[in-house]
Amino acid sequence: MSTKVDKSVSRCQAGDCRDNGTKAMDKREHLVCTALSLFYRHGIHAVGINRVLEESGVAKKTLYHHFESKEALVMAALEHRDEIYLEWFGERLARVPAGSRGVAELFRALDDWFNGRVEKLSPFNGCFFINASAEYSDRQHPIHRACAAHKGRVAALVRPQVDALGLSPRRAQAICETLLLLKEGATVKAHVQGDLDAARRAGRTAGLLIDAVSGE
Repeated sequence: MSTKVDKSVSRCQAGDCRDNGTKAMDKREHLVCTALSLFYRHGIHAVGINRVLEESGVAKKTLYHHFESKEALVMAALEHRDEIYLEWFGERLARVPAGSRGVAELFRALDDWFNGRVEKLSPFNGCFFINASAEYSDRQHPIHRACAAHKGRVAALVRPQVDALGLSPRRAQAICETLLLLKEGATVKAHVQGDLDAARRAGRTAGLLIDAVSGE
């Protein structure tokens, strides 16, 4: 999955699938945009192709011209979300120097997302990749594997923040894995239990961890 994203497609994540007077969104993009919005809000198995067609206003023949099956459309939606999320996450981490400040920014970014302050990610409804992998629980299924690959790309953005702390490779790996556990745990807690302060608490725990290893 690429980390580049067409800005005309990004508008759909903010709930705007209409042309804003610049460049008309083509039908494939519009289908992906609409499907992602529906899948993310309601679940993949709960949304049929007819619902996507109704919401998008695109003909069934056009949909099957671009996607041979619903699963192909799901994969396209995952790819689109992957692009949007990684672009946003990477931009947030790049705001500050790598290291302890980058780790703190990670959890500030999550807090903004959970509390509806990130327009391009749309209203928070948990992690689309966690949600999708739960619906396709076979780890060998292409959709489940795509979700796992996304998590690997997220980890690759977090690792430089830890490497900048100057720890041994073994210690850095352990700290990175712990930060990712805190990130994922906060995301699930915010979604499942409605705990919108989860990122702030996870960030404080991360700060204590970084202070401890930095002082050794």
